[in-house]
Amino acid sequence: MTLNELRQKDVINTRDGQCLGRAMDLEFCAVQGQITALVVPGEFSLAGLLRGERSGIVIPWENICKIGDDVILVDVPVC
Repeated sequence: MTLNELRQKDVINTRDGQCLGRAMDLEFCAVQGQITALVVPGEFSLAGLLRGERSGIVIPWENICKIGDDVILVDVPVC
């Protein structure tokens, strides 16, 4: 599976059923060559947009329950 294919899938939190958005990036450990986290868009703020900042929610790879055909199921605490 490619990053582009992951970016097409909605990320759903299994704790409350909330759609967190679509995957926008991955974090990985260059030393071990492993993916460590999935990043989805964070809260939108006009001030952040004007400053050119992009915020994201980092979901550790261990919290990913299932990558399906249409969605990615994750288990993250509800804020």
